[in-house]
Amino acid sequence: MSNHNLKSSLQVTALITARGGSKGVPKKNIRPLAGKPLIAWTIEAALKSKNIERVIVSTDDPEIAEISNQYGADTPFIRPSLIAKDDTPHIDVLIHALEWLKTHENYSPDYILTLQPTSPLRTSNDIDGAINLLHRYKKTNNTNNIDYEEKIDAVIGICEASNHPYIVHSINKKGYLEPFIDKKPSYLRRQDFPSAYVINGAIYLNQVSSLMALKTMFPPKSIGYVMPRERSLDIDELWEFIVAEALIIHKSNYEK
Repeated sequence: MSNHNLKSSLQVTALITARGGSKGVPKKNIRPLAGKPLIAWTIEAALKSKNIERVIVSTDDPEIAEISNQYGADTPFIRPSLIAKDDTPHIDVLIHALEWLKTHENYSPDYILTLQPTSPLRTSNDIDGAINLLHRYKKTNNTNNIDYEEKIDAVIGICEASNHPYIVHSINKKGYLEPFIDKKPSYLRRQDFPSAYVINGAIYLNQVSSLMALKTMFPPKSIGYVMPRERSLDIDELWEFIVAEALIIHKSNYEK
């Protein structure tokens, strides 16, 4: 299908959420990765998208805000420390940004695209692919064509699970292993397992009206945008920086 440009019909704003505090890797969001700050990879992918109207960074850290500006993102506000804690739900950050934009700029996009800096291998094609899913899901109801733009509340980035739930185990109180899923069919070979996917953290595309009403990024009417595992890396620890940099360098050398 051709790449449908939504700019003329829908307002999609990217919100990059980048808290200053990071316990695992200090200053993780601006730590260098293959020659540029980690957050820059996400900003550049969003700016390259054909369907995003505006790229905003929500951060409590002035240094992150300054670097984000240098790479072309908007930072119209500094996130309050009250919603920049380790245990702050992501939904609170989104609601704050949307309410701030509505109050101070009278601006309210149709969709908010949440992008985490810790997914640097996500590309502009992934972003546009997720947005374009809104036009691919159509349904015929009698004589009426119902566009799923009215029915889909969210498109969420997913990838195939590296470990299928059928082979995952837990440790019980006695220390014994037991299947995580009790009702696994005993006759299935691994190659016959049904497909299983995990949310990869790279893309959350939410209809603003639904998000504000339901107060969740994971509404019932959500569909998945499938990404390959190699672009689904979510950086949380130092070794994942090393893996991400190796993948970026390999891709760069391959494309030369």
